[in-house]
Amino acid sequence: MKSMSILAGLMLAILPCRTWAQGYVPAPDNLEAREEFAGDKFGIFLHWGIYSMFAQGEWYLNRDGLKHEEYSKAASGFYPAGFNAEEWVSAIKASGARYICFTTRHHDGFSMFHTKQSPYNIVDATPFGRDVLKELADECHKQGIRLHLYYSHLDWGREDYPQGRTGNGTGRDPSKADWNSYYNFMNAQLTELLTNYGKIGSIWFDGFWDHDSDPVPFDWQLEEQYRLIHSLQPACLVANNHHTTPFEGEDFQIFERDLPGENKAGLSGQDISALPLETCETMNGMWGYKVADQDYKSVPELVRLLVGAAGKGANLLMNIGPQPDGRLPAAALERLKGIGQWLDKYGDTIYGTTAGDIPEQPWGVTTRKGDRLFVHVLDGKTREVFLPVGTKVKSAVDFSTGAKVQFDNCRHGVHVTLPPYDGVSPDRVVELAL
Repeated sequence: MKSMSILAGLMLAILPCRTWAQGYVPAPDNLEAREEFAGDKFGIFLHWGIYSMFAQGEWYLNRDGLKHEEYSKAASGFYPAGFNAEEWVSAIKASGARYICFTTRHHDGFSMFHTKQSPYNIVDATPFGRDVLKELADECHKQGIRLHLYYSHLDWGREDYPQGRTGNGTGRDPSKADWNSYYNFMNAQLTELLTNYGKIGSIWFDGFWDHDSDPVPFDWQLEEQYRLIHSLQPACLVANNHHTTPFEGEDFQIFERDLPGENKAGLSGQDISALPLETCETMNGMWGYKVADQDYKSVPELVRLLVGAAGKGANLLMNIGPQPDGRLPAAALERLKGIGQWLDKYGDTIYGTTAGDIPEQPWGVTTRKGDRLFVHVLDGKTREVFLPVGTKVKSAVDFSTGAKVQFDNCRHGVHVTLPPYDGVSPDRVVELAL
């Protein structure tokens, strides 16, 4: 029996992680939340922590070989006097975003909420002494913006976290690793997040990849953790930025820096699942605030990215790195305003749509809502498009003006003559009635 137990243990160790939670059946509230999430189409990611004080991005502790003991002293000087949850949420709501994803604890281990599990948090370790997550959650609930919570699976500071392939120069003693201690710590924090801050749209995990090079597959015990989340808030969606096809127990699929089906950044080669989809992308180059990174994407570029995501049936989660003083950068606010102005006019072609009948083309994409097919032409040089739709088109109009657009049904689809390009608009939209 002893030898059989050892063999069984070895076999469990090498089973793919995605088989851990076979049989997950989402609650009706969860299925409804998935549908709402898929229709939201646009969210804002907020990467904020004490790393913003160094103004070198969110990986500063790992990238620059710092010792965690010294790095953590920054908490004693963290006083974001400019933080105003109402201003944050109001600006994000005006951009047309339907939800916010906030970093509750990033890889540096500092908790941006009042946790009883460690004094290393924004209330107990800083002179600021305010629970910014509570203020943000209250304002989101007040203004009708859904709140999602980012949570790191790894920690470059806690010695009980078993070291992976990152954060190994921060001064931790690897002999003190204690997975049970760390796992219990995480679950206690997740319980706080899902108990003390009202309705939460999703838990957005990151860091699974830290152990993807282990000689023996690392058991993150996701099945139990996902079950805990769904037991506390059945409608709360679970997602994990592990760069692979979703595991059982997850409710939507994440793509990092790429639209589904693309892999330009080398992080999104996984198959596309039947779950709701989300692409996360930076507004400039970094996730966390970096003072030298002023290479912000223009409003037209961001609009095209949003349209491209919608054309693939995905949400766009666009990131902003708040400044150390707690304010959103002026460049980001300017772009939020521009996206909001575009969505005020064209939001009906984005919100609540599915990927259109026609796959992505060199000229653009399509989105669909019932019998309405929206043709998004992102290439200003295109004058005519052929759409191999399987049904006749009854009418075609320029979405921005309502003017009729010339079209010709043929045996294999429809030819559409596009309205003139004004040389400015990032997207020409023609609405077809099928």
